[in-house]
Amino acid sequence: MIKFAICDDEPLMAQELARYLASYMEEKQTAGCSVSSFPNGRALLESSGGFDVIFLDIQMEHPDGMETAKLLRQRGDRSLLVFVTVLKEYVFDAFQVEAYDYLLKPLNSARFHQTMDRVLGALEKRTAESIVIPRGTGCEVVLLSDIVYCEVLGRKVYLHKTDGAVIDYYNRLEDLERRVDGRFFKCHRSYLINLDYVRGCRNGQVMLSQGECIPASRLRERELTQALLRHMKERNS
Repeated sequence: MIKFAICDDEPLMAQELARYLASYMEEKQTAGCSVSSFPNGRALLESSGGFDVIFLDIQMEHPDGMETAKLLRQRGDRSLLVFVTVLKEYVFDAFQVEAYDYLLKPLNSARFHQTMDRVLGALEKRTAESIVIPRGTGCEVVLLSDIVYCEVLGRKVYLHKTDGAVIDYYNRLEDLERRVDGRFFKCHRSYLINLDYVRGCRNGQVMLSQGECIPASRLRERELTQALLRHMKERNS
């Protein structure tokens, strides 16, 4: 299910956005979505979150849209942010918070459809770069880019994420290794690391960007160095 949020202190604009969104999703015959509306940034920040896409008005009472976006990013929120604004010059500040796109008021149907086409494409790509893990009677989608490293303790695998959260579930590390892509490297029989977050390896320890250190098998240190060099070359090519 795709979770949308609309945050705008103008009720009529929030309603119009919701209508545009409902019409678009019906036209594309996209099933399984929810829309939540918030009258201000504080209400959005106090919500349970977990939104895939947030339409965020910039000009609101404190915290305004830009402040709200910064607070969301600081807590590790990776929602696609689409700013909604009257003044185009505000959009230049959007790069600071990794905004995905912007819409100008009054809304334009063609522009809205163009933005939504790109949004759905980005969400599909995210899904392709994710894994689904069991959670109780349901499941949870975890982006590979959000995983710093994985470790196995007993019969459980623990996924350590960029926002500091740790997700655990019953599985074997070997099974997880087959499901992730080439950015992951098994540096130890109990650890699988995301090379995007490796900052070095020395004396049997892998140093990560968050400041943590995890063990590396002596037999795998050289392979890790080679894998890291290849990964950096591919990423920068």
